[in-house]
Amino acid sequence: MTASSATVKIGTRSSPLAIRQGEHLVSLLIAARPGLECVIRRISTEGDRVIDRPLPEIGGKGLFTAELETRLRDGSIDLAVHSLKDLPVEDTPGLTLGAIAGRADIRDALISRDGRNLASLKEGAVVGTGSLRRQAQLLAARPDLQIRSIRGNVGTRIQKVMDGQYDATVLALAGLSRLGLDVEPEQILPPAVMLPAPGQGALAVQCRADDEQTLRLLAMIDDAPVRACVSAEREFLNVLGGGCALPVAALARSWPEKIIHLSGLIASTDGRRVIRVQGQASDPLSLGAMLAREAIEQGAQELLAHVP
Repeated sequence: MTASSATVKIGTRSSPLAIRQGEHLVSLLIAARPGLECVIRRISTEGDRVIDRPLPEIGGKGLFTAELETRLRDGSIDLAVHSLKDLPVEDTPGLTLGAIAGRADIRDALISRDGRNLASLKEGAVVGTGSLRRQAQLLAARPDLQIRSIRGNVGTRIQKVMDGQYDATVLALAGLSRLGLDVEPEQILPPAVMLPAPGQGALAVQCRADDEQTLRLLAMIDDAPVRACVSAEREFLNVLGGGCALPVAALARSWPEKIIHLSGLIASTDGRRVIRVQGQASDPLSLGAMLAREAIEQGAQELLAHVP
């Protein structure tokens, strides 16, 4: 956004969930600055286009974000809105996280075709997920399950379960809530069973690092306590290797007096070995790095080295 521009151009992915998140961002910006004009621009990403292969097979960093970042750098858009868990932990040169615009429910939800929860799924049930983090924790709880890749937007994945292609799938509760779908999960999985991805549920707004006008605008909607928590989670991931496709989970919560408590998990993709760490501190980056080093001492790098 420039002084001569009266309209803020917001880039999002083209999925229904991404569009809903973009609309939510618009409402936050207009509430902070009444009369502001915003336009949403839909941008297709590689992760949206390539839906016939498992995410870990095609993915590397920026699978759902690289095209948005390109549009930011060339000035086509002023802001890019992301699900924070999809955004690589390293800042792209010239870009910055201008705001963490709040956080929805961090938990994952199980959707099944016949009303069964995780414990009561039939033996050998087929569960669809493209996440190694979810795969590892599902198999840690139920080693008999068959985990198969599932792709598509939230509605498509739910329909594949209802059509009988899978017995169940696991989705972020935040996405279900933001879409307002008329679907009741069979089970909301507690963090003790399914620790979330670093940054899960948080809405990230990226902009150019030298765009002072936009940075001032975004400062009005930044949620500082949530930013502190997700910073700890993302630093934990960063020190472990930084890949958002890794079987790594983390959840930080704010406690009184600005103390942050962080729980982290690294697992083998078959769920047979799980490393859990936890601790608390006032500095989020130091806390995330400390617990990552503790996990490394317990063999985390050996587990991650075998991730396909």
